[in-house]
Amino acid sequence: MRQKMCLLVCLVFLCCCSRNADWVQFRGEGGRGVSSSRIAPPLGLRWKIKLQNSDEKIRSLNPPVVIGDTIYFGSDDGNFYALDVESGYMRWVFKSGAEINSIPYADKDQVYFGSKDGKLYALSRETGQEVWNFQVQSQINSQVQRYGDYIIFVGDADAVYFLSPNGKEKFSLYNPGWYNYTFLMADDVMYFGTGPSSGLIGPYDINKREYLWYLNYYEEFNAIWYSFSAVRGDLLYFGTVDVYGDMYFGFYAFNRYTGKKVWEQQCEGILEGLDYEEVWELFLRNVDVLDFMAPTVWKDLVIFAGGDCVARAFDAKTGALRWEQVFDTPISSAPTVASGRVYFGLMGDDFNRPKLVCISARDGKLLWQTETEGSLLSAPVIAGKRIIFGTDKNVFYVMEQVF
Repeated sequence: MRQKMCLLVCLVFLCCCSRNADWVQFRGEGGRGVSSSRIAPPLGLRWKIKLQNSDEKIRSLNPPVVIGDTIYFGSDDGNFYALDVESGYMRWVFKSGAEINSIPYADKDQVYFGSKDGKLYALSRETGQEVWNFQVQSQINSQVQRYGDYIIFVGDADAVYFLSPNGKEKFSLYNPGWYNYTFLMADDVMYFGTGPSSGLIGPYDINKREYLWYLNYYEEFNAIWYSFSAVRGDLLYFGTVDVYGDMYFGFYAFNRYTGKKVWEQQCEGILEGLDYEEVWELFLRNVDVLDFMAPTVWKDLVIFAGGDCVARAFDAKTGALRWEQVFDTPISSAPTVASGRVYFGLMGDDFNRPKLVCISARDGKLLWQTETEGSLLSAPVIAGKRIIFGTDKNVFYVMEQVF
């Protein structure tokens, strides 16, 4: 009886570890950028791999998905990779027709991603063989998500597509002009759907196939970019950016059912020593990163990082600034939180190497940092005891907790 009980405890432990080690969709479960993994620095290098033999910086290497012992991600070289999480061994590679700036999604049997060749691909997770593809009229630079019986993705200035699991179109929403589009699915509602005319966005009920309300983006916000959204309770959070010589940021909470603005904060970015051309180039670099300015919702805080040199945390209910942490160089990625610690990248400059940094989610205090080969291009994925990310030097990293 004691042996059976011991076996049961071990099986439960292994199941919990496996579940905590999976990261199957953009921004993690619920889209909040929070991992349930219990990980803490210091972290050591498990392995890294350079995907191309070139010193030229790339502009996109978006977050992977992780299931069990395999990592899946697409790259600027047009390849989609399946790597062993323990060793970096390449299980298989699939060549698409162009660069990949799409965030994949994985289910039990297949992994889905889009390419700049205008195709949405479904591959066998086991073999990497193509199961089906779906051709659209434009590049696909969005995340891909399976939600219920739909595979959802966005074609640039084309449409939001809802496919069946076998790759047949069910319906679509007109996309009048949005590029590099991301969305959040919560309670059968898409935040945001592309509106019927330019500048309109709004939560779209996929069952009723109707919008709950609209935001007139051009009239409501003095900005040219808005971020992926996050939801907690009744509130919907996102950030905006505009460039007038410097970067200007907006941080917002809306009632997700009524569209009423609950709070907003505006501030000028802190980018010491950069002239207008350098600020504009930084902005263009950032908007190629699909999780640029994506908020992280942790306990009673909403945390933003990316765009300038500052990480900021706001009270989730009131919008009051709770803390901010200023760095010497711009932040290169959105944040991910695990065990009360916030992880993101710093770009570096002529005097500072790029870094992965860890700060306290409670007060913003710097806890740990390590240099990286290139700056992070997206929020790190935290799966089990590992932190996984890619850099603009085309280097893919797996780091792990040092016991």
